[in-house]
Amino acid sequence: QVQLVESGGGLVQAGGSLRLSCAASGRTFSIYAMGWFRQAPGKEREFVGVIKWNGATTYYADPVKGRFTISRDNAKNTVYLQMNSLKPEDTAVYYCAAGWYNIPFDPDYWGQGTQVTVSS
Repeated sequence: QVQLVESGGGLVQAGGSLRLSCAASGRTFSIYAMGWFRQAPGKEREFVGVIKWNGATTYYADPVKGRFTISRDNAKNTVYLQMNSLKPEDTAVYYCAAGWYNIPFDPDYWGQGTQVTVSS
């Protein structure tokens, strides 16, 4: 069992940066791939990116490729989402998730989400 808690959301101007964190509980954190999803108002939840258990491989959705970076620190049971060059269309609730690495990523565990709002 893995419990996930996101933090770091907030309001930022277009072109700015924000870093989200996801703290995980449970001794098995390091064996799971960790991913990020987002859900904008009135839209379905969409995949953002995923990182393998050892951090060696990452995969991103096209809309964020080159702007967002996922990293992890297994010693701290934490995964990060660095978001640069933010756009108003990045406004969404961002969710952290854990599961076995696969594309498409279909996680077993979810966090509660953190709001990111990008103003124009």
